Amino acid sequence: MIDTARPTAHPLAAAPATEPLAVAARRRDRSRRRRSATTDLLGILAWTSAAVAVALWLASPGSHSVVGIGGWLTDAGIVAGLIATDLVLVMLVLAARVPLVDRTFGQDTAIAVHRSLGKPVLYLLLAHGALLTLGYGASAGTGPIAETIALFSTPDMPLAYLGLGLFVAVVVSSLVAVRRRLPYEAWHVIHLLSYAAVLVALPHMLSAGSVLAAGTWQRAYWIALYVLALGLIAVYRFAVPFVVTVRHRIRVVGVEPIAPGVVSIHLAGRDLDRLGARGGQYGVWRFWTATTWWHAHPVSFSAVPRRDRARITVRDLGAGSSRLGRIRPGAFVSLEGPYGLFTSRARTAPYLALVASGIGITPVRALLEDTDLRPGEATVLLRGRDAQQQYLWRETADLAATTGTRLFAMVGHRARSRATWMPEEDLRRGVTLLSVFPRLLESDLYVCGPRAWSDLVVREARLAGVPEHQIHQERFKS
Repeated sequence: MIDTARPTAHPLAAAPATEPLAVAARRRDRSRRRRSATTDLLGILAWTSAAVAVALWLASPGSHSVVGIGGWLTDAGIVAGLIATDLVLVMLVLAARVPLVDRTFGQDTAIAVHRSLGKPVLYLLLAHGALLTLGYGASAGTGPIAETIALFSTPDMPLAYLGLGLFVAVVVSSLVAVRRRLPYEAWHVIHLLSYAAVLVALPHMLSAGSVLAAGTWQRAYWIALYVLALGLIAVYRFAVPFVVTVRHRIRVVGVEPIAPGVVSIHLAGRDLDRLGARGGQYGVWRFWTATTWWHAHPVSFSAVPRRDRARITVRDLGAGSSRLGRIRPGAFVSLEGPYGLFTSRARTAPYLALVASGIGITPVRALLEDTDLRPGEATVLLRGRDAQQQYLWRETADLAATTGTRLFAMVGHRARSRATWMPEEDLRRGVTLLSVFPRLLESDLYVCGPRAWSDLVVREARLAGVPEHQIHQERFKS
């Protein structure tokens, strides 16, 4: 462990008075309870929406008639389909990045609930298809295979099966174990299929017998939910980014190699400070050149945007990102965002602990630049595999020196003797998060780096007793 920057004014031992710490503790407790309550509330609202859909169907005259085992299976399949479709539309609303949802619940909470609904939706969709096939077959006295063939010959059913297949592809691609193995561009394209899945399923829902009979409250409910979900997606995922792009006229003005496989892309535009970007946030960038226009890149700002300048720093992690190093000045750039809560706004504790590895330095460096700090208030730990992986370290050290922030560097491959985020030498010396950050339990901990590495840092922080609401993690691909 090398201490590369010393406190310039006050040592870390100079703690605030007891009363401010007590006030901060109460604030942290309130923040924790508020986050837990908002997450629970959002989940309850999502499932309440599904319950309303089922209740409207049950209340509609003639919408269901249970006759024998076939009737029970058919009705169970309809209920499963109603709940699944409702939750899919709710997931679209949660992922639409609606400002009201962000201000009320927080985008991180909305996305967490969005992801938590993935598996239930998958199981319900599969149950919907299987139960309806079995139910129709039992009522008609045919087998599942014969019934499946017969269903394909009816109007709208091919679209229904297509919608089911698209839904399953989207949900499966969103599962953590699958998403980790997919390139971002592949996952992004598959995820866009959710819009197509919603659209192709609509004719089937509106024409499936009396399930959504004309003139019923449930038909009005479903049309309103479809309009709401697709309308919010259209506005906040397409129209607003288009307006932002046209308004700010962002273009590439330079590409600066800073290490093998790593470049900083310098951008110019109009009133970029009015983007509202905070240090630690990211945008989804699209570079309009012949070789890059089809690929959207979620990349953090590596410096806080100024009036006419911005910068992102990108590592070559695949075919898409490798092309960015060859972009010529003048290329037009579109932006969706800025997004993310990896900012100083999420702080609830009096001290700040920043840990970054590899290209994870980009949001940490920008967050440090954007945070008003007292001497001794923050400590930064930078980790690199070797000298070539010390991206933006000098800039970060200069920022630390101006604020009296203590900066540590940790260089070396991760130890193989056990699961750890540290090199073998530091492990043998007994280095821990608590030894680097003496006030860790009184700090907001921000961790950014490769997924497996950052998970190990967070695990040690939890074992050390850091409350969950004080841990802020941004995972990058390795």
